[in-house]
Amino acid sequence: MTISHISPVKVPLVLASTSSFRKSVLNRLHIPFIIYAPNVDETPEIGESPTELVTRLSKLKAYSAHSTYPQALIIGSDQVAVIDNTILGKPGTHDHAVEQLTQASGRQVDFITGLCVYNSSTNQVQVDVVVFSVLFRKLTLLQIENYLSIDKPYNCCGSFKSEGLGIALLDQMNGTDPTAIIGLPLIRLIQMLEVEGIFVI
Repeated sequence: MTISHISPVKVPLVLASTSSFRKSVLNRLHIPFIIYAPNVDETPEIGESPTELVTRLSKLKAYSAHSTYPQALIIGSDQVAVIDNTILGKPGTHDHAVEQLTQASGRQVDFITGLCVYNSSTNQVQVDVVVFSVLFRKLTLLQIENYLSIDKPYNCCGSFKSEGLGIALLDQMNGTDPTAIIGLPLIRLIQMLEVEGIFVI
């Protein structure tokens, strides 16, 4: 007889994100979920710190799915890359990616990720911020160009994919949860899901 300790998901689990990276990370938990595309203005407010920004946006993304899923557990997440309290957004273009990686060369970059689990049925909200830091090697322009030609991380904060060739750009990684750098910190998420009665294993 097979005994399963995995808790059934009694309400829909919704990922309020169109990020293919977050979808891939959440798939690791082997629990069903729905993708919802949040319509949220991600422009930082005046004087807003990186931590305040990702906290606010992760909550807004989760809340944005409330009307569509009024009885669900909704996951919202947002991430920024930061050098000396300066936010590096998604580069969008090759030239901007070169600029970001040139700036990151030989320096520490902090990836700050906001995470929100919102129960739209009970209005219970759990919010946290997870920081994962990396130390970049001193990079030549040729190394940067070679990397960008392969990984093309133009929709990634800081022009960098740790799960791809981007690992070759680093001297060191520091943090409690390596999935945080991909944009969805699973260790903290699992803890939040357990509060809602969902046990992955």
